[in-house]
Amino acid sequence: MSRARLPLAALALLAGCGGQPTDVRQTGPNPQLPAQNQTLVPPMKIARPEAWGDSRPTVPAGFAITPVATGLKVPRQMLVLPNGDLLVAEGKGGHAPKLRPKDVIAGYIKSLGTTSVKGGDRITLLRDADGDGRPELQTVFLDGLDAPYGLALVGNDLFVAEQGALKRFAYTPGATRIAQPGWEVTKLPSRVNHHWTKSLAASADGSKLYVGIGSNSNVGERGLEVEEDRAVVWEIDRATGAHRAIATGIRNPTALAINPGTGRLWSVVNERDELGARLVPDYLTEVRDGAFYGWPYSYWGQNVDPRVRPQRPDMVAKATVPDYALGSHVAALGLSFATGGGWGGPFTEGAFVGEHGSWNRQDLAGYKVTWIPFRGGRPAGQPRDLVTGFIGPDGKARGRPVGVLYDAPRRALFIADDLSNTIWRVTPANRTASRAAPPRG
Repeated sequence: MSRARLPLAALALLAGCGGQPTDVRQTGPNPQLPAQNQTLVPPMKIARPEAWGDSRPTVPAGFAITPVATGLKVPRQMLVLPNGDLLVAEGKGGHAPKLRPKDVIAGYIKSLGTTSVKGGDRITLLRDADGDGRPELQTVFLDGLDAPYGLALVGNDLFVAEQGALKRFAYTPGATRIAQPGWEVTKLPSRVNHHWTKSLAASADGSKLYVGIGSNSNVGERGLEVEEDRAVVWEIDRATGAHRAIATGIRNPTALAINPGTGRLWSVVNERDELGARLVPDYLTEVRDGAFYGWPYSYWGQNVDPRVRPQRPDMVAKATVPDYALGSHVAALGLSFATGGGWGGPFTEGAFVGEHGSWNRQDLAGYKVTWIPFRGGRPAGQPRDLVTGFIGPDGKARGRPVGVLYDAPRRALFIADDLSNTIWRVTPANRTASRAAPPRG
């Protein structure tokens, strides 16, 4: 669709600022929640793409960032194999029809900030044997997939969460390609697939797999019948494929990770839109067995969403408050915990969060990688901007972070950038090549 074909009245609606204060603090365990400000079309702004050229993302003093792979086909989530090989899931899914004029307009606005490259429907392997940040091998490891997203390895079984199924593939240590077909562990909800990404993590003991399944709408406007088995986290028995929902009302759990200090499951979650530029904060939370996180009836505990019909005060009453707000509309898509003491100092215990960036607020939010400090297995303190510069001085986007992955043996953080189709690597600047690739057990 060209800009000229958009209704002028609809374009005019995009110029509003949403009528909410701009100085609210919306990070941490107690975010400020301003009054709701419903609009026919939310205020929208997207950062138009621009090539990196000679520039690159910004990291704190004492760190270095380098591209380790370019020319990918929409990289999403990653996995480090025991031998140090890095797997990258590449793809783009979803097939939800447009229901309202807002859907058409929002789809167009969002498309202005995405890559023109077609999703690869594959997994790429990067091998950097000496750990110098320059892979000796970049090859297609597994192809013919259906919008792969979440990855996990248990023993010699590689699990891939496609948009419609969880699959298992036999992995041979050191292999650079899997040619044999996989086995379907279980089908995953794929009707409509408004939120198509299926995040994945394995339990600490490897017996269970967890899959995050997003909602089929913003706030139930497609009808609640299409929300069956949506906005949930499934626990799947690795051996049998049997599943149960361990968390519900969790609108879009886009990334899952096990906290290494506690062995418990955590998620970053994208919340609802159209209540204003400062509502509702996306969040980071421990996924508690049996918890209901409010969607669609309420947000951040018992804050009622008046748009939902029928209202359910009984469900609102039991809604669990998330652990940690990340800010409204930052679109958190990546989560990885520091392991093995991380980088030490202020980066010893905590979580890295990839924030893909906003589209429905006038002041851009996200477009960065954030560090959330932890103490004793819980968030402790305000977030810290770790990797920025994805928005250039001209206001255009050079990249947009999706998955993040910390590799403890090499003290490296990998970032999947699905706008420039790059994998970035952040390391302490004073590392030497000899220290970069310690033996792996």
